[in-house]
Amino acid sequence: MQTTALPTATTPTLQFMSALRDAVAAGVIAFLLALPLLGLTTARVDDKTAVLARWEWLGIAVACVMIGRLILSLWEQARAVKSRKQAATGAIGQAIRKIYQRNSVLVAAAVVVLAAGLPFYASRTWVDLATLVLIYLTLAWGLSIVVGLAGLLDLGYVAFYAIGAYTFALLAQNLDLTFWQCLPLAGAMAAALGVLLAFPILRLRGDYLAIVTLAFSQIIQTVLNNWASLTHGPNGVTGIARPSFFGLEFSRRASEGQETFHGFFGIPFDSEYRLIYMFYLTLALALVVNLFSLRIRKLPLGRAWEAMREDEVACRALGINLPKTKLSAYAIGATIAGLAGCFFAAKQGFISPDSFSFMETAIILAIVVLGGMGSQMGILIATLFLVLLPEISREFADFRMLIFRIAMVLVMVFKPGGLVSSRQPTVRLS
Repeated sequence: MQTTALPTATTPTLQFMSALRDAVAAGVIAFLLALPLLGLTTARVDDKTAVLARWEWLGIAVACVMIGRLILSLWEQARAVKSRKQAATGAIGQAIRKIYQRNSVLVAAAVVVLAAGLPFYASRTWVDLATLVLIYLTLAWGLSIVVGLAGLLDLGYVAFYAIGAYTFALLAQNLDLTFWQCLPLAGAMAAALGVLLAFPILRLRGDYLAIVTLAFSQIIQTVLNNWASLTHGPNGVTGIARPSFFGLEFSRRASEGQETFHGFFGIPFDSEYRLIYMFYLTLALALVVNLFSLRIRKLPLGRAWEAMREDEVACRALGINLPKTKLSAYAIGATIAGLAGCFFAAKQGFISPDSFSFMETAIILAIVVLGGMGSQMGILIATLFLVLLPEISREFADFRMLIFRIAMVLVMVFKPGGLVSSRQPTVRLS
């Protein structure tokens, strides 16, 4: 005997009736819970305490709950239908992903060419903003090594950023060292303090690690604010030396024994030359950090970081030296932050402790999380999103931070794994 299976799909009417039943049930529960809290109140009537009913408040609360539950049920049903459609078209998505992976080099080359040509088709304001974006991008790629690859939650990353900036500023001001002489020293100083921080916290994990790194960041900011004889305290450091082009200065008049850039090439003076030069220097730093990150994750050290992120107990059982692995992650991440701090001080010409608040760490960490753990392209997209959005919305200054936070919530709701949540694995097993 032949039987006919019942259809699994439901009509829109049945879906709406199901959502309406859920809304009515939620309204009944809300009525019972809100009756003693909102529906009844006490008041003094004729010098006596009386119980009064507030049915209008109770009705508003129940109506809000019912409407909210109805919208939520309909939204969940729409997402279920959408997921079934996405499953049907999953093969197309996989094909597109494979095409992107095969042509990732061409995509990266196109992005680099587009960025390198920015000074030729963009205004001075956009070039200056692009330099700031590249600094944040470098910081995010450095933090991605610590958080994304090694799995070490670091809330004190901005401390190494500040150390690099202050190392360059103070050495250039007190010892008359150039930008290129201070650059390796800034990275080395940040790396040394990164190792110094990592030694006492090698056994910490999770929330405890985050609290200690946050405390270290606050200690550094307190020292910068209070050691006025060295750091000039809250007033900051001014008159920071600018980088030169093979000894050619970008000022209107050269210092003693030096020559200006426009005088050497016989062109009129323009302050935009220094801005463009700083942009290309920062672009070069970002590209070097990107290539370094892509290369090191394929080496044994990078694979040890990823293994430590997944399971420290298994790593120890396999003979991986966890203390050295953690120290290397902190040292490399701190070095990149120190170099970025040096470039930031050279770009701004002025730094103060307020430039390295906890909000900077929050923004950099948000870039790494929203972009996707370990995803270089995702971090690039997230940097453009988080750095450019507040700048573009300056016209809505009163609502700028509200727009910024709503955008972050929407990204985390619809893309919880990050903007680019999947990346090509480091090691493929054939």
